[in-house]
Amino acid sequence: MQRYFAKNEEDTFFIQEDDYHHIVRVMRMDIDDEIYCVNSLQQAARCRIEKISENEVIAKVVQWLEGEIELPISVSIVSGLPKGDKLEWIIQKGTELGAFKFIPFIAARSVVKWDEKKGGKKLVRWNKIAKEAAEQSHRTMIPEVSSPISIKELIKLSEGYNVKLIAYEEEAREGESSVLTKSLESMTKGQSILAVFGPEGGLTESEVALLKEHGFVTCGLGPRILRTETAPLYLLSAVSYHFELME
Repeated sequence: MQRYFAKNEEDTFFIQEDDYHHIVRVMRMDIDDEIYCVNSLQQAARCRIEKISENEVIAKVVQWLEGEIELPISVSIVSGLPKGDKLEWIIQKGTELGAFKFIPFIAARSVVKWDEKKGGKKLVRWNKIAKEAAEQSHRTMIPEVSSPISIKELIKLSEGYNVKLIAYEEEAREGESSVLTKSLESMTKGQSILAVFGPEGGLTESEVALLKEHGFVTCGLGPRILRTETAPLYLLSAVSYHFELME
């Protein structure tokens, strides 16, 4: 059954714009068809379409749904701007795996150069990918994708996080996996991780040193060297295993 994020008042949801088009034009739904809806409080419900107007679908709640879908800790993924559509892959698959937020990072070795004037369309697309992936995976929230930031902005942003990790391939080469394990074991429900991943060429030694000066710790992600688009998915899977499957 299709899922949509929409505004609601009590037991009524109001669906407009792209989602309206999807329901009416793509899915060709009609009165009495059922959908899932999620409101801004992350409450999900099974709903019945009650009315379809020229620009709005109105759906009534049939049943509010219980159960926890989101990861018990929030994981924000900081990705050094990669080439091509790799960031789109990270956003889509990372959303399916439960990421809380995506923060593109203008790293020293990022080949892609961010243009603020032209970047608006990309940002809209990235957030649309996150929304569609959240709907597909039946999330109760849509991860935010922010505009790319500098390392100075990243350091400032990191002040609000409980655990700050750098996925560093030098640690993987040395077989260092205990940092990630110990970090997860130290955390409790409601806390947050900020995890930094370099672009294709990796982070520079000076970038790593600067981040470590501000409370970040380096960690390996298993004995193999992972691509920039694979590493965030490894970490999210490890978090899910530790906090969800192990429970």
